Amino acid sequence: MRSQLLSPNREAAIWARLMQAQSDALSPEAAEYLLSIGLGESDREHLQQLAERSETGALTDEEQIEFDSYLHVGNLLAVLQSKARVRTDPRFDRRIDP
Repeated sequence: MRSQLLSPNREAAIWARLMQAQSDALSPEAAEYLLSIGLGESDREHLQQLAERSETGALTDEEQIEFDSYLHVGNLLAVLQSKARVRTDPRFDRRIDP
């Protein structure tokens, strides 16, 4: 089993706490920008290849490091985009009475 799966992503958790503390400071424009960030087609294809090789245990040490990096960046981006979604979704607007 890979190290990424065995230990919690501490940096993503730290980012989540930072974003929680500053969630009201995130402008709608910044939130929309965060939601627009994503991998390009070539990176998505390469990541898919790495994932398939990982499932079969065929990654080299260098490929494993690269795959772990993709997972790490993906986790950080997911945290940021989650906070951005909360900021842009009116269902989460604390000013609106239910």
